[in-house]
Amino acid sequence: MATDFRLKEQLSDLTERIVDSYQEIGTINHLGHCPLPNTQVIVDCLHDLKEVLFPGYRRRQNLHMGNVVYFVGDLIDALHDKLTDQFARALRSEHDRLHGPQCEKRKLIDFEARGQQEAIKLLESLPHLRRILATDVQAAYDGDPAASGLDEIIFCYPGVEAITAHRIAHQLYVQKVPLIPRIISEYSHACTGIDIHPGAKIGPSFFIDHGTGVVIGETCEIGSNVKVYQGVTLGALSFAKDDEGNLVRGSKRHPTIEDGVVIYANATILGGDTTIGAGSVIGASVWLPKSVAPNTVVTIDKPSLRLRDAS
Repeated sequence: MATDFRLKEQLSDLTERIVDSYQEIGTINHLGHCPLPNTQVIVDCLHDLKEVLFPGYRRRQNLHMGNVVYFVGDLIDALHDKLTDQFARALRSEHDRLHGPQCEKRKLIDFEARGQQEAIKLLESLPHLRRILATDVQAAYDGDPAASGLDEIIFCYPGVEAITAHRIAHQLYVQKVPLIPRIISEYSHACTGIDIHPGAKIGPSFFIDHGTGVVIGETCEIGSNVKVYQGVTLGALSFAKDDEGNLVRGSKRHPTIEDGVVIYANATILGGDTTIGAGSVIGASVWLPKSVAPNTVVTIDKPSLRLRDAS
């Protein structure tokens, strides 16, 4: 079919109307300001960080103690530069949001220095993150009889992918690096189906089995040796508003899960005042907006089945 050039001539007018909308609707375009963080670069950094955290399991194999120092050294050096730039962009963007755009050379130098400081802090945290992630991988093996070994868990388990990304994002959240923790968590969410806000505090030996549909809110506090199944929501019961009707931010909105709790599939636990006591078991499909004492088993009554002839 031949191209109708009369129709194609309309594209020039369409382009002008689209560009006009950038002035009309200024809230969803970022023009004339300093560059924002680059999602693809951040994702690349996340993959490089996973290479450091799990050497030999990712893109580069055939590593051994004789060559791994060179491999990791190259990664760390490159990560330093890329993270410094991306953190500086995020910090500058946050400053612009609060104080108005000021994309000046003097300001760039300040943000680059702060970006480098935060990059070094993240890289310095990697040995600690590896120790915690080792407990998460072991918890997955201990908690799943279908697992053949740690290799399978590191290669294949979406829960390990999600908690790895979360522990990196949470470290940046604690460092108060803006925007980038959410970019990491939402990328992980898209890949795994597991939605963990970077603000959630999660202890060691955490295992998400299957994982799809799990939601863990920003102000959740989760202890050690907690196991969560697919479809679990640890969410907010309600959102407080101020006198002008705006959402009150920064309050404790999500539950506290103490050590050794097991939460089965599709359970929903809500509220910042809700605490699930240590050693408790929350059954499948439970809807729970209040606290329970330690070592409590919470289930719902079994529904009755009704069978009829389909003919």
